[in-house]
Amino acid sequence: MRESTGGTRERIKAVALELFTEQGYEKTSLREIAERLNVTKAALYYHFKSKDDIVASFVEDRLEGMDALIAWAATQPATLATRRELISRYADTMFDGTQPSVMRFFEQNQTALKSLSAGQQMRGRMLELADALCRGDDSPAAQLRAALSLFAVHTSWFAVRAPHISDDERRKLALEVADELLAAIGSEPAEHNEPAEPDRGAGPTNLG
Repeated sequence: MRESTGGTRERIKAVALELFTEQGYEKTSLREIAERLNVTKAALYYHFKSKDDIVASFVEDRLEGMDALIAWAATQPATLATRRELISRYADTMFDGTQPSVMRFFEQNQTALKSLSAGQQMRGRMLELADALCRGDDSPAAQLRAALSLFAVHTSWFAVRAPHISDDERRKLALEVADELLAAIGSEPAEHNEPAEPDRGAGPTNLG
């Protein structure tokens, strides 16, 4: 039975991702992708006209998932519980299927991605998702904490280099760090961090 068009596209994407990660985006040619797939370049062109098109397909998959999360968050109250659920759902997408490999590719090929429209779209969506995480608190500190909470999920694949750590443990650690950041969004630090007003009616403190 012939392979479905969708199945062929996914196989091309998987092999391209392997090569992009192994060799780098700029050093990989369509010819090499076709050779590893054992197909002709014409067969590859039927599905993707360029390497940029392949990368765009990775980004489109990510954008669809992020759009769904942003839309969901917009229907929820701007509470810590919503922020925790949103970052948890985002982590689910990051630890599912081929996403870890896609994230490694993005991390290793940031220079190339900056010049692609797909990379620019991704940055825009990340900002929208960060905005959703700090909705209700428009302070600069909240914006930074929201962005860093997303970064915690991303970098758990690269910054945590403990041997033998499982994906579940990596995800749990990422969410713990993200939660520390999200818990401070929308809080009222003035009630807790400012020094108490001195008792004007009390006499001078005896220091001697």
